[in-house]
Amino acid sequence: MHDEGLALVPLWDDGQGTVTGMLTASDFVLILRKLQRNIRVLGHEELEMHSVSAWKEAKLQYYGGADVAGMQRRPLVHVKDSDNLRDVALTIIQNEISSVPIFKSSMDISGIPLLNLATLPGILKFLCSKLQEQPEGYPILRNQISSIPIGTWSQHTGRASTRQLRTSGLSAPLITCLDFLLEDRISSIPIVDDNGSLLDVYSLSDIMALAENDVYACIELEQLTVENALELQYQVNGRRQCHTCLSTSTLLEVLDQLSVP
Repeated sequence: MHDEGLALVPLWDDGQGTVTGMLTASDFVLILRKLQRNIRVLGHEELEMHSVSAWKEAKLQYYGGADVAGMQRRPLVHVKDSDNLRDVALTIIQNEISSVPIFKSSMDISGIPLLNLATLPGILKFLCSKLQEQPEGYPILRNQISSIPIGTWSQHTGRASTRQLRTSGLSAPLITCLDFLLEDRISSIPIVDDNGSLLDVYSLSDIMALAENDVYACIELEQLTVENALELQYQVNGRRQCHTCLSTSTLLEVLDQLSVP
């Protein structure tokens, strides 16, 4: 996943002859949390001893607790190539996932149903190209983002929001930041200074930088700060510039930004 720059990969089951699940960056976070309890004996050999299917069962126990015997892994969330974009987008949003596999509507002799993965940025990119051709037909796109009941706002703006805007400082433990990402089921968290000014953004997929040269086996996750984690990210992928918008930006301008992979 790290070598290919992927935050998630489909899981193929030879026995069933189909894609049965996804392995994601959040899986890697949970694996690290589990293995770091035995940090003194942790090494890359530890991961090589276990299969992906064994991890999926362990993950079920991780969430299931005492009721794990009565639990079953949920069926793979997927869409078909005949589904419309609205239903695909709703499937992603309602299931709080970052992407969804696209299966063929009808099987052919190859027996492999997977065609592609659909993501919200991909859908937005397509829609924005169409909307810019006829923007006059959608006046809401010209509204400033601050005038629309959308987004997660910090408290000092006075805007109502369905949930709190999570932020983190450079000196905060990375494990706390990761807990926010998992518990709130969000993909990234703004990193701010003492004045609340944006410095960077830590994304769930950034955890994959710890796979470079088995860095995860050489550090103690509990001791790693957000600043340390960002430096590791810069060493692997170089420094980056955050994508931002203004409260006066139009909805179409914001959608354009969100459509950038």
